[in-house]
Amino acid sequence: MKTYRKYLRNQALPGENEIITDQEKGLPFLPVQKPYAEGGKLIDLIPSEKFTVGRLPLIDLIRSRESRRKYSSKPISLEELSFLLWSTQGVTKISQNGMYSRRTVPSGGAMHPFETYLLVNNVEGIAKGIYRYLPIEHKLLKEPTTKRHITDQIGDICDGQEFVAEGAVVFVWTARCYRTEWRYGDDSLKDILISVGHICQNLYLACESIGAGTCAILSYQQESLDELIGIDGDEEIALYLAPVGKIRENG
Repeated sequence: MKTYRKYLRNQALPGENEIITDQEKGLPFLPVQKPYAEGGKLIDLIPSEKFTVGRLPLIDLIRSRESRRKYSSKPISLEELSFLLWSTQGVTKISQNGMYSRRTVPSGGAMHPFETYLLVNNVEGIAKGIYRYLPIEHKLLKEPTTKRHITDQIGDICDGQEFVAEGAVVFVWTARCYRTEWRYGDDSLKDILISVGHICQNLYLACESIGAGTCAILSYQQESLDELIGIDGDEEIALYLAPVGKIRENG
């Protein structure tokens, strides 16, 4: 068996080297959302009940869905960005003890270990820079950074895929691994990788519904991407990214 294939198998075999998880030990869990410092710059997004976009029939979206690598120079509106963020990580319910959240995508045990970072390049009303989505508040948090020309860097970080830098915004999803490890132990890898796929598929369909396109990116320089968005690459790891832009006519 190839080495990587063992990670595709269910590791929890009943009665055989069964592992007691940190949840079973009664250890504390990570909060649903990564904390942020008081006084951070927050940007209000359009609430889901006020969306006027994204109303095409699902069958049409599935039929037209494809990976798109050519984008126009037209900006994405604040409402469209709000819709894409809500479609991929929007919170619909939080448990009273703050342990679990229900969202617009599934995640094993409702743990949702993911954070969404945005490399904003061409969004109406939002300055270029790095932002983090706060799904509980449905707001954007401006991330402090001294880096310039971040969208120019992202093409090189994605191993020369220059079209990534042409998107109006690049979505980057990270995992705070212990959110899932606390509950599932050694099976966490499989769950995290499955769950992040759900997120990106929702992005594909949501993009199609607003006349935008995206392309999932797995080829990137890990340490450079972690550093760009300001995470440690251990407790929080960048997993997946996808540029989004308006579809170029005849493209």
